[in-house]
Amino acid sequence: MTEWVLSGANAIALVAEAVAAIIILVGAAQTVWMFFRHILAGCCESRDMLRSRIKLGHSLSLGLEFLIGADILKTAVAPSWTEIGQLAAIIGIRTVLNFFLRRELEHEMVEIRTEQEE
Repeated sequence: MTEWVLSGANAIALVAEAVAAIIILVGAAQTVWMFFRHILAGCCESRDMLRSRIKLGHSLSLGLEFLIGADILKTAVAPSWTEIGQLAAIIGIRTVLNFFLRRELEHEMVEIRTEQEE
């Protein structure tokens, strides 16, 4: 029974990691497309660049959330103290990254709103 649960948790974690990679890849591709579309159109304003960064930031943030979930799943089944320590460090780093990323995104969204009002 334990081996079945462990295999299932590892499989779900692998799927979550794949989903995270796809989300980040699609977000990066969309950002590059938005960037080149604005350059080719000849209207590369700061607002357009901010929108591109916001798109990429949201993709990175969502990808980080899936990666945290995958790490938790991998460690949830019969963890050792070493694995728990590694999980705490990984989650701590990813949470701090996500916190600052979201803070930057909020700041940029305020900038876009301010530019639109002017």
